Amino acid sequence: MSDGPFRYHPELLPFLLKHGVAPTAHTSPEVVRGYIRDLYKYEIRALRARYLKKEFSKQEYYDLVDRLRREYGILALLPHQLVEPTE
Repeated sequence: MSDGPFRYHPELLPFLLKHGVAPTAHTSPEVVRGYIRDLYKYEIRALRARYLKKEFSKQEYYDLVDRLRREYGILALLPHQLVEPTE
């Protein structure tokens, strides 16, 4: 992938902002996806730690993990899919 400038798909920006990411034209898609992936890993580990402390049942844990996966659906995209193709 080039060094920019990058044009992120406008329809994806609300999903990125939901996770605290406001990429500029010079923010590489690899950095954006890596940040979101790391945030997801942090949240899933925190959820597991809470489950191990018996804060909720196994079924509640499964439901919370499922909800978290849905919130991070943008991770199904590869970095190059976050931006519009260059000409």
